[in-house]
Amino acid sequence: MEHDARPNGRALLVAAAAGATAMVAGKRLVARLTRGRFGDDEAYNVAKVTVSGPITRNGSRPSPLSRPGGPTADDIVEQIEAADEDDDVDALLLELNTPGGEVLPSDDIRRAATDFDGPTVAYATDLCASGGYWIASGCDELWARDASLVGSIGVVGSRPNAAGLADKLGISYEQFTAGEYKDAGVPLREIEDDEREYLQGIIDGYYEQFVETVSEGRDMDPDAVRETEARVYLGTDALEIGLVDELGTEDAVEERLESLIGAEPEVREFTPKRGLIERLGLGAERTAFAAGSGVASAFADDGGDLDVELR
Repeated sequence: MEHDARPNGRALLVAAAAGATAMVAGKRLVARLTRGRFGDDEAYNVAKVTVSGPITRNGSRPSPLSRPGGPTADDIVEQIEAADEDDDVDALLLELNTPGGEVLPSDDIRRAATDFDGPTVAYATDLCASGGYWIASGCDELWARDASLVGSIGVVGSRPNAAGLADKLGISYEQFTAGEYKDAGVPLREIEDDEREYLQGIIDGYYEQFVETVSEGRDMDPDAVRETEARVYLGTDALEIGLVDELGTEDAVEERLESLIGAEPEVREFTPKRGLIERLGLGAERTAFAAGSGVASAFADDGGDLDVELR
C-alpha cells in the first residue's frame, strides 16, 4: 500500500499558524530594535538628551561580561548636534544623572550644549556631580530636585603603586625612555618627589580650568566656586549657594520651557542612531552581563598612566 506523503489540511493549518506567529514575533523584534532609528510622525519642539552613568569616550564596555554602559560622550554630542540641526526643535532639555567621568569627553558635551542654537535647560535628577556639573555649566539654566546631589567641582588623579608587591615577587622595573618625565607615574617603582609635584601640577591645571568653566558658565565668582571644596550638596543647599537656578520636577521644567519657547512643549527623546546589527550586539551583551555578573562585575586597565577624572 502506498503512503500518501501529501500534508493533510490540519498539518497545513498548524504550519501556517506557526509561520504567522513567527512573522509577528519577528516584526515586533525588528520594531523594538529599530525604535528611535527611523523616527515617527509625532509633533515635537523640545529635544531631550540624557547623560546617564559615568562619562567616557568608549562607553566602558571592555568585555561582554562587564556591566553594559550608556551612550558614549560622542553619542551624546551627536544627539545634541542632531537636535540643533532639526528645524522642529526649539529648545534642548539635557537630563543629567551622572557621577562624572573623563575630562575631555565631559567638555565635548558641554561645548555641544553651549553651541546649541536655542534655550538649553539642564535638569539634574538623582546625581549631577563633577563631570556632570561641568556639562551643566554650559546650559542656560540648571534645575534640580530638592533631594538631588549636585556639585563635586573637583578633579581626581590616581595611579596604582605596586612597587612593594613587585619587590616581594622579585620583579624589577627597567624601561628605556627619552625625556625626564616620560615614565612618571609607572606603578612598578616608587614615585619620586619631583614626579609627584609634576603630576599634581596636571591635576591643579585641570582644577583651575574646571573653576574657570563653572565661573563663566554659571556667572559665579571663582572664589565662591573654590569655596565649595569639591563637596556635593543637596538641591536645596545648592540653590542657596547658586549652584542651581531652580528646584522642581520635570513637569516644572517643562512649564519653564513653555515660557522660553512660547508654546506648549512637546518633548522627544533623541537617542543614539545605532544600526540593527549593533542593537542586536548590545542586546546580547546585556544578556551576557545578566548571566555573568556574578563571575565578574568590573575590569581594571593595566598600565601606569595617570588616570584623571572629574568625580
